[in-house]
Amino acid sequence: MPKANFPAAFPVTRRNVLAAGAVSATAASVGGASVARAQAGPATPPPETLAVAMTINGERRSMEIDTRTTLLDALREHLHLTGTKKGCDHGQCGACTVMVGGRRINSCMTLAVMHEDDSIITIEGLGTPEQPHPLQAAFVKHDGFQCGYCTPGQICSAVAMLAEIKAGVPSHVTDDLLVTPRASETELRERMSGNICRCAAYPNIIAAIAQVAGASA
Repeated sequence: MPKANFPAAFPVTRRNVLAAGAVSATAASVGGASVARAQAGPATPPPETLAVAMTINGERRSMEIDTRTTLLDALREHLHLTGTKKGCDHGQCGACTVMVGGRRINSCMTLAVMHEDDSIITIEGLGTPEQPHPLQAAFVKHDGFQCGYCTPGQICSAVAMLAEIKAGVPSHVTDDLLVTPRASETELRERMSGNICRCAAYPNIIAAIAQVAGASA
């Protein structure tokens, strides 16, 4: 086979062959990226925002937020009310419980823009260190918390739950639907089952709630 004639300026060496391959690969990659960008179309538009106003702990608050923002993130990240905790972020642990119009909800499972003009109570709105809510005082007395992470949700849930019992709202364990339920241990455990305490302080939590339920009966 005749020997190929290469220009003297480009001697065939292993290093030159590898360098030429690298240059070719880079050119192909850059060209491919340019084609991909052209095919992808315009850049993703910025998120849509909306002005929302609601009453938080008795105070009118307004904010401009991404329409995808949950009520939990609006409270924590925009209004800096960090007492409401982010636990599972899937509506399963109850750490994010707040009261909307007197009813307890998981704030991680609802969008903030859905609560225009609503009245919302968080743990910060229930009491102060100088004048705690009766349930806050009872949790301290009965040692109803250990790490404390779930405690704000537990207390908010308990406040609304006792109001449900007082209003005659039945639960799955209510025996007679024609009479006002009693705040028995069975009722309290069933109604608070959506609030998980990973420290397992359940007996003390129930004792604290039962004290307040008995005092208000």
